[in-house]
Amino acid sequence: MQSWIIDVMNQFGYVGIIFLIAVENIFPPIPSEVILTFGGFMTTYADLKVWGVIAAATAGSILGAVVLYEVGRFLSPERLGILLDGKAGKILHLSKNDVMKTCDWFNHKGKGTVLFCRCIPVIRSLISIPAGMAKMKFGTFMLFTAIGSAIWNILLVYLGVIAGASWEKIVTGTDIYTRVTVVILGVILLAGAFVFFKRKLKK
Repeated sequence: MQSWIIDVMNQFGYVGIIFLIAVENIFPPIPSEVILTFGGFMTTYADLKVWGVIAAATAGSILGAVVLYEVGRFLSPERLGILLDGKAGKILHLSKNDVMKTCDWFNHKGKGTVLFCRCIPVIRSLISIPAGMAKMKFGTFMLFTAIGSAIWNILLVYLGVIAGASWEKIVTGTDIYTRVTVVILGVILLAGAFVFFKRKLKK
């Protein structure tokens, strides 16, 4: 996959970066680290400019985020509530009220959550779905998505510029960061689920 990403960027430049980052936001397994760090390296030998790469990457991030935001709007609390009012809800010990509480929390804390999560691997893409479900104001969502994405993009593009031809070393380092983050998030998720279901069972 890495060679395909590099080929697209070499052939299409900024447009290729927009396309790849948009796809990466929709399908997280595609590594943004490769796109961004190699994009930074490209500015050292091609006609691409650092801020052009950052702008293209941020535009791609926003495009991909909007797609998942709309997916979240389609998977509305009402639709999930209907599903959880049936057998699925009994099995999971979840109800429509739980979904509505989660959406209410997101509406109060969502701005900071979107901004912070845009700098965390994997969930930086998926955070757009609960934002859509909670019907966060589209303008607010776009603003914080753009800011968070720009921070992530600036960091990795400049690391690629600094590393130069050794940009793959940055990818290796960020890959370790991603793996550690996924493990930590998995533990937090399991612990949260355990506490949540324990409280539900007591009730």
